[in-house]
Amino acid sequence: MGKDTGPLELSSNPKNPLEAISNGLGRQSRSLMRFIVSKPVGGAGGLIVLIIVFGAIFAPLVAPFDPYEFNLDENGMPVRLEGPDRDYLLGTDAIGRDVLSRIIYGARVSLIVGLGAVALGVTLGTIIGLISGYFVGKIDQVLQRIVDTLMAIPAIVLALAVMTMLQPGIFNIILVIAIVIAPGSARVVRSTVLAIKQNVYIEAARSVGATDSRIVFRHILPNVFAPIIIIASIWVGNAIVIEAALSYLGLGTPPPTPSWGGMLALEGRRYLENAPWLAIAPGVAISIAVLAVNMLGDALRDVLDPRLRSR
Repeated sequence: MGKDTGPLELSSNPKNPLEAISNGLGRQSRSLMRFIVSKPVGGAGGLIVLIIVFGAIFAPLVAPFDPYEFNLDENGMPVRLEGPDRDYLLGTDAIGRDVLSRIIYGARVSLIVGLGAVALGVTLGTIIGLISGYFVGKIDQVLQRIVDTLMAIPAIVLALAVMTMLQPGIFNIILVIAIVIAPGSARVVRSTVLAIKQNVYIEAARSVGATDSRIVFRHILPNVFAPIIIIASIWVGNAIVIEAALSYLGLGTPPPTPSWGGMLALEGRRYLENAPWLAIAPGVAISIAVLAVNMLGDALRDVLDPRLRSR
C-alpha cells in the first residue's frame, strides 16, 4: 500500500512567494555586483546618474532654497551676485536666487528632456528600422532615402531648423531631439534586422506558417533589444547637450524655469567676468551628467554586445 504524499507535495512543491522574491533580488544583486566589479568605470557612472536622478526627484527636500524666490539680506535687499560662501554654496544670481537650488531643479529639465527624447526617438527609429529591414523593396528604399536626408543634416542644425518653427517648451524640445535621434537609431536597427533575418530559426518560423507580425515581434525584436539599449544609453548624454545648446541660443526651456542650458546662456554669459560662478556651475553640471551617462553607456555596450563580451 503506497503512501499518501498528496498533501505533502502540495505544501512543498509551490515556492513561497517571499522566498521567490528574495531569490530574485539576490540574483539581481549578484549580477549588479559582477557588473560593478568588471566595469568599475561604468559602475561609477551609474552611481553618478543615480545621484542626479535622486536629486531631481527629491529636489524640494534636497535644495536649500526655493529656486524661484529672491533671497534677502538683513536690510530686506536681494542678495545679488553673492559669491560662493557658507550660506550659498554656489553663490546667487543677478536677482538673488540660489544657484545650487536652481542647479538641482534644473536637473529635472535635463532628465525629462534626455529620457523623454531618447524614449521617443529610439522607439520611432526602432519601428522604422524593423519595417525597413524586414520588408525590403520599395518600402525600404523610401524609408532609407528619408533617413539619409535627415542624417545628412548636422544634428544641431536640424534641431535649430525644426525648433524655429515651434514654440519654446519642454514638449517641443523633446520632439525636436527625438527627430534628431530617430534616423541613426533606424539605421542601426535595420542593419541588425537584416543580419537576424539570415538565421535558420527565422526560416523555420516562416516554414511553419508564422505571420510576419509574429516573426517580427516574437523572434526579431527581442534580439534587437541589446543595440536599442546601447543606442539609448549613448543618446541620453547627447540629448542633454542638445537641450543645453538650444537653451543657450534662446530656443530651449523658457525662463524662469531653471535649466542648465538656460542658466549658462542668460546669467552665465551676461555676468561671465563679474560672477564667473554663474557659468561654471551649470557648465560643470552638464559635463558631469554627460560624462556619467557616457561612462554607463560604454559599460553597457561592452556587456551587451556579444562581440565585445567575448573579447
